[in-house]
Amino acid sequence: MEIILATFSALFSVVNPFGAMPVFLTLTQDDTAAQRNQQALKACLYMVGILAIFFLAGQYVLNFFGIRIHDLRIAGGLMIMKAGFDLLTPGANKKKISTDVVEEGQQKEDISFTPLAMPMLSGPGAIAVSIAMYTTSLSYIDMALILVAIVLLAAISYVILRFSHQLTRYMGKSGLAALSRIMGFIVLSIGVNFIVSAIYALFLSER
Repeated sequence: MEIILATFSALFSVVNPFGAMPVFLTLTQDDTAAQRNQQALKACLYMVGILAIFFLAGQYVLNFFGIRIHDLRIAGGLMIMKAGFDLLTPGANKKKISTDVVEEGQQKEDISFTPLAMPMLSGPGAIAVSIAMYTTSLSYIDMALILVAIVLLAAISYVILRFSHQLTRYMGKSGLAALSRIMGFIVLSIGVNFIVSAIYALFLSER
């Protein structure tokens, strides 16, 4: 349970499905409820595939390019810290996505893979966290539990997107802004933890 909760909490703060709600509602405003639900389900399934692939194969990609896991954790920590700072600023609860991507998404019938699954849900920060979770000391049971946490994250994200209309009306702008700051503080803390643990590990390996 500790592995599942740790993985879920780290990824949930970075994925931040609440922040994806405004863009999701914009891109699906002309769709029926059934179509919106289908788009949300497919996006969350894609997210599971993307994060699982990077978790299982990310270390091999790093080895191919000669990048150490500590280097990735420092780079990922900086990215995650930036995302946390953005969430702490007013009006940042809406995930940042370019106007061109939004316009392109409005013209597409299927937005589940892009831009919804990538880069909104499984963006660079979530991918960096997924890769950083893999270590050689993990047992097969630990790896299976991390994959279970990713599936659980996708299920919660689907529920949030499915009921995004109701959540937006219930929470209002002030509620979303408060939630954004809470998520931003957690994301910022995760980024700091990534950098500090990576620097500490590098210091020990060079002694």
